Formats: sequence, structure tokens, C-alpha cells
Amino acid sequence: MSNDPKEPLLLDHNYDGIQELDNNLPRWWVWLFYITIIYAAIYLVYFHVTRTGNLSAAEYDQEMKAGAVVKNAAMGKFESGLSTLTPSSDAMVLENGRQSYAKFCAPCHRADGGGLVGPNLTDDYWIHGSNYTDTVKVIWDGVPAKGMITWKTVLKPDEIQSVASYIYTLRGAKLATPGKLPENQTPVKTGPSQFE
Repeated sequence: MSNDPKEPLLLDHNYDGIQELDNNLPRWWVWLFYITIIYAAIYLVYFHVTRTGNLSAAEYDQEMKAGAVVKNAAMGKFESGLSTLTPSSDAMVLENGRQSYAKFCAPCHRADGGGLVGPNLTDDYWIHGSNYTDTVKVIWDGVPAKGMITWKTVLKPDEIQSVASYIYTLRGAKLATPGKLPENQTPVKTGPSQFE
């Protein structure tokens, strides 16, 4: 390269003695630009003008529908087999159930199962049935009328079984502090009321 001021690639300006050259881009780089412009035009026509391809929102909807089908099939299979379930005695399952109980159930049923807002889980008086499958059904479907949410939208079927198995171990437990009173007994009439 020469320092000739008439050099066609040499531009008029310089900075600290450095002169800028006006070099041509490499051909592969120019073709890459052309290819991206052509691709963008095809993309625009394919996805936005003719709407032949699915945009990401439509793909998301399709995947959510496919996932709902799989989820509903799994939930239906679980619900159809509820009557044959038995509590697990596996230590790992019970530990998982204890952890889930402490996280989700203890705020209403107390950490030891004695009952707070929710009923006492250690006594023999169960409002919605006292066998294991009844417990699984109550956790699965919830009792919205009494404030218990439906846990099938939060927990997986095996997590519900582990919680129910853990709750099953609480029955008959001796509590350090008295639990909530049994809820299936009618109040005892103690005498005339001053408000009657």
C-alpha cells in the first residue's frame, strides 16, 4: 500500500496519524447479508403474511393442549384406581409425605396433626371418612366448602399418596398439647341460656 494521497482506498480524514481505508467487504460476508435478507423476506411471508407456519404463541397453545391431554389421562388413571390404594410403609415415602405435610398441611392442621383451622388428624373422628382412600380423596378433591383447597392442581399423585400415608401414621398419636376437639359430636346442652 502506498501513502499516495490519491490512493482510492484512502479516506480524507485521519486521527492521530492514523488514516482510514475504505476497503471492500469480503464476498462471503456480502453474500451472508444477502442470504439473511432473503431469509427474512421468506420468514415474513411464511409466518406473518400467509400465516402458513405457527408463531411461538400458537406453538405454546398446541403444547399446552397436548400437555393437558397427558395430564388428564394421568389424573383419570389415578382417580380410577383410588379405591385400591393402600397406605405406604416405605420410610422414604413417609419422609417425603412428612416434608410435604409440614409445607402444605401444617398451617391448618398443626405440625403434630392436632388441628388448627382444619380438623384434628390424630383422633378417631373424621368428618369425610376415616379410611385411607377417603383421606386421599379429600386431599385430591379438597373440601372447598370448608376452606380446604383442591391439591390435585398443586401436587402430583405420588406426592398426594405420600402425604396421605404420612397422615395415616398420625392417627392415635399422643399429642404433647391437646388437639382440636372432635368435630363429629354435637354440643352438650349445659343449661338454659340467658339469650333464649
